[in-house]
Amino acid sequence: MTDTPSFPSPGSVAELEEGLGFTPKFDSDGLITAVVTDIKSGDVLMVAHMNAQALRNTIQTGEAWFYSRSRKKLWKKGESSGHVQRVIELRTDCDQDALWLKVEQEGPGACHTGRRSCFYRAVPLGQTGTVTLEFRSADKTFDPNTVYPGSAKK
Repeated sequence: MTDTPSFPSPGSVAELEEGLGFTPKFDSDGLITAVVTDIKSGDVLMVAHMNAQALRNTIQTGEAWFYSRSRKKLWKKGESSGHVQRVIELRTDCDQDALWLKVEQEGPGACHTGRRSCFYRAVPLGQTGTVTLEFRSADKTFDPNTVYPGSAKK
């Protein structure tokens, strides 16, 4: 991996929105949001964050790397579970402050809870007062205690 994870600064709005230069806009913490979807089904698997090094590693290796805000460290998806995400396509949005990774998900799931997707609960619309979540596509596809021994987190 490279020692210099920096990217060029954005130019004008026209260059940012219509140009070919990749100039990702990281937030004040040096992070950019990354939405990960399955290349075949289109299902959203997870949302995570990348710092410049995670983004550079992803571009260079073709496998998804992220930055853990809670652990404050770089991590490769699948480094402990074996559930690697092979990036097929990487896109940025119009103002280059969010990323979309279309991946081939290896293994039975992307979520540290043991599910294929981190998005397994729905928020019902049209309710007033206390909102109760509804489970959707929530079956566990693997045992997280086996995959992540000693931890329920990725």
